[in-house]
Amino acid sequence: MTLRNRLTSLFTAIVSGLLLLFCGIIYLVAERHRQDEFRERLEAEAITSAELLFGPDTTGRQLYKLLDKNHMTVLDEEEIIIYDYRNRIVYESGTDYLTVSKSQLNQVRLAGHLYWRVGLREIIGIRYTQHNNRLVVLASGVDKYGFSKQRALALLLSIGWGLAVLIVFGSGLVYAGRALRPIRRIIRQIDTITASKLERRLAESTDADELTQLAQRFNRMLDRLEEAFRQQRTFVSHASHELRTPLTAITGQLEVALLAGDDLDELRATVRSVLEDVRDLNRLTNGLLSLANVSVDESAVAVGTVSLDELVWQVRADLLRLRPDYTVAVTFGELPNQQTALLVTGSESLLRTALFNLMENGGKFSPDHRVSVRLTVESDTIALIFHNQGPPIPAEELPEIFKPFQRGTNGRTVAGHGIGLSLTQRIVQLHRGRLTVTSNAVQGTFFRLDLPRSA
Repeated sequence: MTLRNRLTSLFTAIVSGLLLLFCGIIYLVAERHRQDEFRERLEAEAITSAELLFGPDTTGRQLYKLLDKNHMTVLDEEEIIIYDYRNRIVYESGTDYLTVSKSQLNQVRLAGHLYWRVGLREIIGIRYTQHNNRLVVLASGVDKYGFSKQRALALLLSIGWGLAVLIVFGSGLVYAGRALRPIRRIIRQIDTITASKLERRLAESTDADELTQLAQRFNRMLDRLEEAFRQQRTFVSHASHELRTPLTAITGQLEVALLAGDDLDELRATVRSVLEDVRDLNRLTNGLLSLANVSVDESAVAVGTVSLDELVWQVRADLLRLRPDYTVAVTFGELPNQQTALLVTGSESLLRTALFNLMENGGKFSPDHRVSVRLTVESDTIALIFHNQGPPIPAEELPEIFKPFQRGTNGRTVAGHGIGLSLTQRIVQLHRGRLTVTSNAVQGTFFRLDLPRSA
């Protein structure tokens, strides 16, 4: 069932139910009014009969029966029965419509007033004690005129309810169609958006309604998808280029080795060169895999509590083991006394990679391979500042150096692939941190890493 039909059905059901309830209330109120009115008439007939027959100015019973026999009384199928205190009938209209039990007579005497119904016949009993009488007067009749009006009212309400339901269904169908017209327009526009046409966007209305908000959110999602597709294409293009370079070099060197003959020294030199290219290719491949892994699924990253000062010393030792010619100077700002002040929540392996990249990057670009690391604790963050005195990064290139395969002009003579900083930036983002860079010819280059402290 379409949304239009569901909305129409729901709207019709609600309104129909309310109309049915309203019609039912009208009918019940009318029935209650008819019943009260007929009861008053029965009571008046009962009192009048008792007064005429047993009051001070009595009317002959034969005359009264004659009036009743010739339908001179007010009510349809009327019957009057009067009992004395011994439950003997002292007067009966003679129509024999009604049978009364002794218990009912006793109830009338106790209550003074009793009303009940048998089928369509309505009966009222009253206790009459005027003029030294102890009587029970029963008056009954059938309210044919009232029932006729009630049937006519029920028919009228039923017809009105049926017509109202049809009108509500038709108007609901039209209204739902008009209300859903913008959604159908959005669906048609969405159908035109494909992987090759991600630049298309939904039309946004000036109204601040939910459909406009939906179009705006969808357009923002398309912006993110388009950016993701662009980054993916750029990533694949750069990765292919970067992988092709060492593979081409390896292929060329192996071809030269095949022509080298029996010169062992030349073969060893070729093997060493190929081995270095293979190691470079391995580093590039590992970097690409790491960048792809942290960009795909954040929920797959295992997190825990990490002591950042201890991690800095461990990363320093790892770097010096691989790069003995590097110098890493670690200093600390004013630290609080609490042991938990240097704790952060995150993935130790990913943070290790980020710190290693920043330390190695500082030592690689510094002429004397020296990098300084300063750790400070602020109110709600821990800051690590990596400083080197290498060639400054041009100001216009600073926003681009965190993008994959982007390298500054200051690093053209330094080996690298432009993956380390983009991977580090992504790791920092996963940890809800911030990575910034400043660079000038006087003070050198500063990378500042801020990570939120553990609660």
